[in-house]
Amino acid sequence: MSDFRPGPGAHEGKQETRYASDPDRLFLPPDDDLAPNRPGEALRVRLAEQPRARAALWCARLLGRRRPQDAWHRQLLGEQAVGTALDQLAAGGWYVIHSIPLPPAAVIGHLLIGPGGVLCVGTHHVRGARVRVGEDTVGTGRGREPQPYVRDCRQHARRAAYVLTRGCRFRVEARPVLAFAGAADVELDPALRDVRVIRDERDIPLLGRLGGVLAPDRVERVYTVARNRRTWLRA
Repeated sequence: MSDFRPGPGAHEGKQETRYASDPDRLFLPPDDDLAPNRPGEALRVRLAEQPRARAALWCARLLGRRRPQDAWHRQLLGEQAVGTALDQLAAGGWYVIHSIPLPPAAVIGHLLIGPGGVLCVGTHHVRGARVRVGEDTVGTGRGREPQPYVRDCRQHARRAAYVLTRGCRFRVEARPVLAFAGAADVELDPALRDVRVIRDERDIPLLGRLGGVLAPDRVERVYTVARNRRTWLRA
């Protein structure tokens, strides 16, 4: 999954109304450019690679079994909702790159780059669930094991900061953000201080109000480095 490429027509023309002021961007091979990725690009590729046999699908439903593809479809809905909201921040000087592959098999859902710095956004679709966000894990209901979403979000932000600092040759901090789509309610542990939580995709515009971290030239440089797939090969 870490070697996917954008599909035909993926995010055509996204964010390119602002001319590339960083000359390195002009020499980025199209196959290495992550900017055209759509929200949930990695999930789209994974779903496309699965067999679509109707008989297998019918049998699974008849037996009451859930296929892995069902969870991927639900997660894709969340990625699309959050990603679309993030794309709307472009007018405020923000860039967003979706579905950044991290070796060996992880993915940064969305990387937001702009005046407020670099935000590493992890998305989870939790339709109708009452969510409990702890210091390291997220619970989504009775009988379900808490998942290490908070810990994963931190780790992705640390890896992003490391590779971007190395690639930009100046210090880049990446802050972790956890965004939920479709939650009925989200309760936060008061001890959670280092991860920003977006309770609903409709709250995404709040991120666009952040500022005072990166000057415009550094925003452009970070974006150039971040959109290069090869930047992330040693993350």
